[in-house]
Amino acid sequence: MRRIPNLVSSFALHIILLASTCIPFTLSQPSVPWKEGNGDLADQICKKTPFYDLCSSILHSNPLSPKPDLKGVALLMVNNILANASDTLSYIEGLIKSTSDRELEQALAFCAESYIPLVKYILPQAADAISQGRFGFASYCISDALKEINSCNKKFSGASQAPLGDRNDIVQKLVDVASAIIKLLLKG
Repeated sequence: MRRIPNLVSSFALHIILLASTCIPFTLSQPSVPWKEGNGDLADQICKKTPFYDLCSSILHSNPLSPKPDLKGVALLMVNNILANASDTLSYIEGLIKSTSDRELEQALAFCAESYIPLVKYILPQAADAISQGRFGFASYCISDALKEINSCNKKFSGASQAPLGDRNDIVQKLVDVASAIIKLLLKG
């Protein structure tokens, strides 16, 4: 995958993306009817993902259309990953600017190079694919996103205090949830 070396020039884009897609992680009552036939649709979907609580909190705090469907839920989850990945990339860029440790700076730069394609290409392509009903390609994009996050994680595997641990962990969990939802779409 082609890496983009200029981190600073993309900073403004990340702020705009973050501001326009930021989705809070607060629990609240949905403002749209999630109840359908056999109970709560969000609960039904989230029970089929590896992180029920995370999935449920996101879906219940974000209104969808009056008639929510699995495709809309998948799109919401991918947009949530994009918001979190954008925020993480901005955080990485800030750490790079503030560190004087050359080894840490190199590891952070590697992670930035993993997150840039995630934010600029992979996740937007996944969202487009879901919108177009191309769930196989969306699944491929989500798998690629997980690879990028894992490669960043490996840069800090021996460190006692990984500066991105919690952030990478939440993005990775969101990717796992999105992957499970897209697999449901693939099953039809």
